[in-house]
Amino acid sequence: MEQCACVERELDKVLQKFLTYGQHCEQSLEELLHYVGQLRAELASAALQGTPLSATLSLVMSQCCRKIKDTVQKLASDHKDIHSSVSRVGKAIDRNFDSEICGVVSDAVWDAREQQQQILQMAIVEHLYQQGMLSVAEELCQESTLNVDLDFKQPFLELNRILEALHEQDLGPALEWAVSHRQRLLELNSSLEFKLHRLHFIRLLAGGPAKQLEALSYARHFQPFARLHQREIQVMMGSLVYLRLGLEKSPYCHLLDSSHWAEICETFTRDACSLLGLSVESPLSVSFASGCVALPVLMNIKAVIEQRQCTGVWNHKDELPIEIELGMKCWYHSVFACPILRQQTSDSNPPIKLICGHVISRDALNKLINGGKLRCPYCPMEQNPADGKRIIF
Repeated sequence: MEQCACVERELDKVLQKFLTYGQHCEQSLEELLHYVGQLRAELASAALQGTPLSATLSLVMSQCCRKIKDTVQKLASDHKDIHSSVSRVGKAIDRNFDSEICGVVSDAVWDAREQQQQILQMAIVEHLYQQGMLSVAEELCQESTLNVDLDFKQPFLELNRILEALHEQDLGPALEWAVSHRQRLLELNSSLEFKLHRLHFIRLLAGGPAKQLEALSYARHFQPFARLHQREIQVMMGSLVYLRLGLEKSPYCHLLDSSHWAEICETFTRDACSLLGLSVESPLSVSFASGCVALPVLMNIKAVIEQRQCTGVWNHKDELPIEIELGMKCWYHSVFACPILRQQTSDSNPPIKLICGHVISRDALNKLINGGKLRCPYCPMEQNPADGKRIIF
């Protein structure tokens, strides 16, 4: 982030210079136009009177030409100075960022270029759908000839339709969706439906005494949630006492906080994505964020490897030379390391469960086979290697 901050500071300087130059240029030209306009009026007046050009007017014209020349030169000089400031931004980018970032990845990664391109396009399309940029996603599909199934698009279309309604403070579509998926939301221990009813109730409270009877009638919707949300329901019922005086000046003024709308949007997005089997953040945004964390470390490792001339350390396209900590946010599944070879398992070298219950990698299993038999390295049980079963975490 420090590199970004350095470039941003240079860019701010350039933008400030552009702003100052624009204001100075406009002011100078206006003054010059006013001065030339006055001189033109004097010349026109002298011409109408038929008097010859006086020495004074000749001197004023010479001064005017000199002033025009000086002003233009000054503006040109200032503009040239801006060009040098713009070039400093480019130098700051070159100084703070390595242009050869592709060098941290083995060329073999791009062997299947067409397949990689299709995967990347699909990730971009999914990100655009998830962000609600439907027209841009459709345009990309047409230009890239990417065939996206309607079943794939439908969940995103529905989610964005409901989220747009929530941003406009329309709870109807979200409530309808929550009621239709009530059982599955309960299985997820979701409080989405209650929060939607609570927000609708608060909107009625905001209507003042005129909405009191309607609010009391709507309170019946809280009955199924009384056991889990008793305290919150009591608070909302207690706020009715201050309805005539105005909730804004009551102890319940926090109910009218606008942050409840942002909270309900986040809750709906999280629970709906969980219910539909979608990630809250698109794979593209997660990959980009992870890359921003990992790239500086990989660049340093690459420099060290080149400096020490030990390029053989990093020659596997599906492995990194060191472990890079991305934080708990990027932990999605368990990782199994073979206790024999002390290597992480992969698709080509998966974990295998032996009959005795111990788990080792397939490469370790193949190395332990002796005479068609396998003896477990942790217990004396002898078994057939073919009886081992692959484990998927």
